[in-house]
Amino acid sequence: MVAGLGVSGVSAARVLASLGARVTVVDGGHGEAQRERAAALAEEGVAVRLGDGESLPEGTELVVTSPGWPPSSPLFEAAAEAGVEVWGDVELAWRLRGLRSAEPAPWLAVTGTNGKTTTVRMLAEILSAAGLRTAAVGNIGTPILDVVLSDEPYDVLAVELSSYQLHWAPSVRPHSAAVLNIAPDHLDWHGSMAAYAADKGRIYEGNQVACVYNAADPATEHLVRAADVAEGCRAIGFTLASPRPSEFGVVDGLLVDRAFVEDRQRQAQELAEVGDLAPSSGHVAPHVVANALAAAALARAYGVPAEAVREGLRAFRPDEHRIAHVADVDGVAYVNDSKATNTHAAQASLAAYESVVWVAGGLAKGATFDELVKGAAGRLRGVVLMGADRHLIREALARHAPDVPVTDLARTDTEAMSAVVHEASRLARPGDTVLLAPACASMDMFTNYGQRGDAFATAVRELADGRDTEEG
Repeated sequence: MVAGLGVSGVSAARVLASLGARVTVVDGGHGEAQRERAAALAEEGVAVRLGDGESLPEGTELVVTSPGWPPSSPLFEAAAEAGVEVWGDVELAWRLRGLRSAEPAPWLAVTGTNGKTTTVRMLAEILSAAGLRTAAVGNIGTPILDVVLSDEPYDVLAVELSSYQLHWAPSVRPHSAAVLNIAPDHLDWHGSMAAYAADKGRIYEGNQVACVYNAADPATEHLVRAADVAEGCRAIGFTLASPRPSEFGVVDGLLVDRAFVEDRQRQAQELAEVGDLAPSSGHVAPHVVANALAAAALARAYGVPAEAVREGLRAFRPDEHRIAHVADVDGVAYVNDSKATNTHAAQASLAAYESVVWVAGGLAKGATFDELVKGAAGRLRGVVLMGADRHLIREALARHAPDVPVTDLARTDTEAMSAVVHEASRLARPGDTVLLAPACASMDMFTNYGQRGDAFATAVRELADGRDTEEG
C-alpha cells in the first residue's frame, strides 16, 4: 500500500507495480488533481482509493508513505497493530538502489532546518564540475526512485532529506552527510523538539567518510557524537570564522579547507572566494556562505579537487524564491524569500539587511516568534502581516518591538499580495529593503511557497510599472 498521491507517492506506486507488486494507493483527498492521477495509475494496474486515508487494505504486506503523513495517522496505527512495516520513498529507494547496478551510486546527504535545497544544489554543481554524473534528488528535483532505477547509472547522488523522510528511512547509510542547523520546525508533526532533532540525526547513521556539522550550532555536533558511524569516519565542522584543524571556514574572504589536506595542523587549501557566490545583486548573505562550506566539505569528502569546488560554486544560481532580488522601486529594494517558511530561515534572511519592511505570516506550524522578533527588532522599519496565524507574530511584535509600525491584513483573496506590497511600499523609505520572509508555511493562502513568491514578485512588478506610468 502506498500512502499519498503526490509526486513521490505516484513514483513509488509505479516502481512497485513494475516490480510485480499488487499496489493500492490511498489518499484522503478527492479533488480534480487526485482523480486525474488515480485514472492514470489505474491504466497501469494500480488500484486507488480516494477519500480514504485511514484504513489498511486487506492483505497489505508493506506500507510506503509519502513524507508529509505524520506518524500519528490512524493508518500507521493500523499498520503497527497488523505488524506491517512502514517505509518512506527514500527508504524504498535505498533498498532498491542495487537493482540496476552492482555498484550503486553513493549518497552525499544533507538535512537541516534551513538551507538544504541551496546546499544540495551547490553540491550537485560541484560534483558536475568534477566530471561526475550526478543529480540533486530526495526532497528536491526528480523523484529519488526514478534516479536510483535509471538505466544509465550515476556516479554519486546529492540527496536532500527532510526530517519527514528521515523518520521513515531507518536503513539509509550515506557515504557522508551534513546537518546544517537545528531549530524548532514541524513540531506539530514530530510532537517535540527532541523527536525532531533525533530524526534529523538519523542522517549520520552509518556514515563512511565524513559527518559534516555546523561549528556554530552545538546541536549538530551533538548529533554527530550520538551517531553510530563506520570506523574511520571523521567529524568535519564548517564555520564562518577562521577554521581549526578538521574544519572548513573563511579567511580574508576565501573559503578554505583545513580538513582534507596533508597537514591540517599547518595547511589550508583555498577553494573559492566569497565573491564567487554572489548572485546578480552582488549581495552574499552569511547563511549562503555557510551552505557553500557544507557543500564543499561533502564534495571534498568524496575526493573532489579544489578547482571543481570553485567552478561549481561559480556556476550555482540561487533558487528564485530564496533571497531573490525582484526590483528596486523608488530607492527601495524588494526581495523575495518566500522559502523562509520557518523562524530560523526568516532570522537568517532578516539578518542580511540593515533596514527592513518585513512581510510575514501564514501557517505557524506550532512555532513561536518571540526570539525572532526580539533579534530583528532593531532592523525593522515596519511590518506587514498576512495569513492565518499572523496574530502570533503581531503579539510578539507588541511585546518586543512596540514602536514598529504594523499593518495587519486579514485578506485571503487572490489580490491580497498586491495590497501587501502596496502597504509595504507605504512604510518603506529609500535605502530600505521590503523583504518577504514569512517565517510560516504558505498553504493557508497559496498552493506552496513558490506560488506565494510568484505573487509577491508579480505585485512588485505591478508597483514598479505603476510608478513608471506616474512618472511618465
